[in-house]
Amino acid sequence: MTTQLRPSTRLGWITGVLTLLVGTVVMAADAENTWPQFRGPDGNGMTAEAYPAEWGDGQNMAWSTEIPGGGWSSPVVSGNRIFVTSAVSPDDIRPKGWGDGVSSMRSFFQSKPPTKPLSFQVHCLNLESGDLLWSKQVVSRKPSFKIHPSNSYATESPIVDGDRVYAYFAAIGSVACLDAQGEVVWQKEVGEFPTSSDFGTGSSLAIVDGKLFIQCDNEKESFVCALETETGKELWRVPRTSRTSWSSPVVWKNNQRTELIVCGSGFVTSYDPATGKELWSLPGMGGAFSASPTFDAERIYLGNSGRMSRGPLVAVKAGAEGELDMDSTEGNGVAWVEDAAGPGMCSPVVVAGRVYVLSRGILSCHNAATGERIYRQRMQNASSVTASLWATDDKVFVLNESGETSVVKVGDEFELIGSNEIEGLFWATPSVANESLLLRGAANLHCIRK
Repeated sequence: MTTQLRPSTRLGWITGVLTLLVGTVVMAADAENTWPQFRGPDGNGMTAEAYPAEWGDGQNMAWSTEIPGGGWSSPVVSGNRIFVTSAVSPDDIRPKGWGDGVSSMRSFFQSKPPTKPLSFQVHCLNLESGDLLWSKQVVSRKPSFKIHPSNSYATESPIVDGDRVYAYFAAIGSVACLDAQGEVVWQKEVGEFPTSSDFGTGSSLAIVDGKLFIQCDNEKESFVCALETETGKELWRVPRTSRTSWSSPVVWKNNQRTELIVCGSGFVTSYDPATGKELWSLPGMGGAFSASPTFDAERIYLGNSGRMSRGPLVAVKAGAEGELDMDSTEGNGVAWVEDAAGPGMCSPVVVAGRVYVLSRGILSCHNAATGERIYRQRMQNASSVTASLWATDDKVFVLNESGETSVVKVGDEFELIGSNEIEGLFWATPSVANESLLLRGAANLHCIRK
């Protein structure tokens, strides 16, 4: 017996099928319209997108959408879909700014981990309108450890690859793969661990060639591992002696090979992404990393700074091997070292042969080939910046926690060419796609577009 559908029912059925198909196609859209991971397509903060140079409340603001719960993860984009994570508490707790977080430290030291389960969620929004397409609870669980009032339980940025999105909630040690419609394809537990001073976690994901990379540097059992993107199967895991670090791993496709770079407390390590074999290591880096590296085809640029002192800014050549020595720039290893020039919490960016580094409100510009400092400029209202720098071919952008973005002209002399403000609290690194700039605040996701 053949069932005949009424025209209206048949139309609805066809529309539903088309919606599913379009959703899948859109997830695999043209790469130039995609911001698939923390710090963009290459993971180094560079973009060629032409979003407005000026914005503010009421100016070039396409939409603002509230995101439930707390989270400092960056939004990621595939086609016309945005994905962002959050941890929703029954008490609607959201992260505080740095000043408010420090002022509440007395009560923080006396506090305990959450007594109620948090809902760890992935949200999908329409890039054009900001409408929420779906929200998915990946897991509901009580974290075993508390976090700093300024951090969140969803600080690790997700990543998209084809028609799937991957989310890592390090606070509970859970990794999940979801499809375009928000259905969980697989979920894996990799372990939850204590962090230094109970600050919490923050290392985002990296991906290449069907492998998803997790850096978990903590106070108990540090490691880096690779999961098969199709199934979640663990392909390799390498124990690390590093303690807590918040830098994100990066896949560096240089002019020699592809490397997985992981910055830990005291040292930096390069791994073969296929096997986990160590390619080179750089000891002597001092304390933990908050900033992630930036890179071009020839060199990777990295560094760290503590609360009381600035560490070095180091450039390593593509194709390095073995244990590197910062006291020697001969041969195929360290390209240059600039003492007391490392970044603070926000990641640097390299553009037009210049490396831009921000620490303690001071923007430094260095020659990418030699490390020579070109200029050093104290910036107004830039002492509290956690969002990583990002850049186009001719501009560098600096977003402070109060929502002010300084626009600096690329060149050998410091030139501030603009300043844009949005009300709110901003720690998350912005994302770019389809001539749109996405700024995530403590409560809302904002889209800037002409």
